[in-house]
Amino acid sequence: MDKEYKKAIAHAQACLEDARQRGEEAIGGSWDDEFEKEIFTPEEIAESDLRVALIGELIKARNEKGITQRKLEELSGVSQPVIARIEKGNISPQIGTLIKLLAPLGKTLGIVPLQSNS
Repeated sequence: MDKEYKKAIAHAQACLEDARQRGEEAIGGSWDDEFEKEIFTPEEIAESDLRVALIGELIKARNEKGITQRKLEELSGVSQPVIARIEKGNISPQIGTLIKLLAPLGKTLGIVPLQSNS
């Protein structure tokens, strides 16, 4: 799959997740899970879900602190345009960048065991 296609799908998934969190259903909402499973491997779906969750937590933490993207730029050293692209899902941040963004928000990354389905 080419990079632009993956980016478009990731953005669409983020928008769908946002709509779901607001209790809204997308037009034709039942097709998205079937389509996703036909196009992506379970690993790709899990990676995308993790990326969406991580970015969502970053946005949530920033909003809870009442910090604008511009203020987060001042506190973290990561430029506001980069923060905006990360929050929109247009780019996947490096781990170091995430740590820089999370520290002023009183957060960090952690390694936790995967939940098993058994």
